[in-house]
Amino acid sequence: MMLSEKIKQLSQDYFEEIKSYRRHIHQNPELSFEEYKTAEFICSKLENFGIPYKKGIAKTGVVGIIEGNNPSKKIVALRADMDALPITETNDIDYKSKNVGVMHACGHDVHTSSLIGAAKILNTIKNDFEGTIKLIFQPSEEKSPGGANIMIQEGVLENPKVESILGQHVFTSVPVGKVAYCFGKMMASTDELYITIKGKGGHGAYPHDTKDPVMMAAQFLVSVQQIVSRNVNPVEPAVVTFGKIIGNGAPNIIPDEVYLEGTVRTFNEDIRKIIIEQIHKIGNAICDAFGGKFILNHVEGYPTLFNDDALT
Repeated sequence: MMLSEKIKQLSQDYFEEIKSYRRHIHQNPELSFEEYKTAEFICSKLENFGIPYKKGIAKTGVVGIIEGNNPSKKIVALRADMDALPITETNDIDYKSKNVGVMHACGHDVHTSSLIGAAKILNTIKNDFEGTIKLIFQPSEEKSPGGANIMIQEGVLENPKVESILGQHVFTSVPVGKVAYCFGKMMASTDELYITIKGKGGHGAYPHDTKDPVMMAAQFLVSVQQIVSRNVNPVEPAVVTFGKIIGNGAPNIIPDEVYLEGTVRTFNEDIRKIIIEQIHKIGNAICDAFGGKFILNHVEGYPTLFNDDALT
């Protein structure tokens, strides 16, 4: 049997087992750098498979090693992220999240269980290939600046030195059983925005005595969408998204401040800088005009992911 056919057969043989792992991880989600039970689960499976591993890398990260024939010939790493999001799951499924306010809403339960499955398959056929496979389970992908750099700083790509690395991400737009990939730009850069708009609160019947931060936030949210349409070349992909806004007022009470959280995504570093600069300018201009104060905490996240041409 050809190696590819053997892998397909093992994938079918292990499918139900790996599906149960995914559902277990989905039921027990953990936030960034808090993936202790997830890491324990991963380690228990690697131990059952007879795969040596190290844990506690970048706090909760795990790295396994599978040596084939001639282990030094080629060193390839497979990587999966482990963390969940601060979201309450409302799905009516039997493997629904048990942790209120935490959910695997971005597929990391699939990524982690898939890598566990790949580990079992590769360990089964390790005498059929040459080289070494590193299994990298990364914490904190969701929270910038993330766990990847910390793992690298702690030597995850050394001893043995990794020559190439492969990762995956599930997409609902890709049919089951299909793999999508492309040359060059694959995943956009990520920046996180944490914004406070300060004003002066008061009674809703006396808006003239306030400096309304809700109104300023509304003006800001509409205006920043024009950055992409008017400051960015239309052929360059970019997006500015805000998914959280908190006023803490009341139906008849204007609050003292409004808090917002959002992200910036793009493939172009120059455009990335332009967008952040324009957010500063727009926020400050609106707040200055209406007597408020604009405070931006910009957390620079991952750069654009470029696929290696030869590997692709």
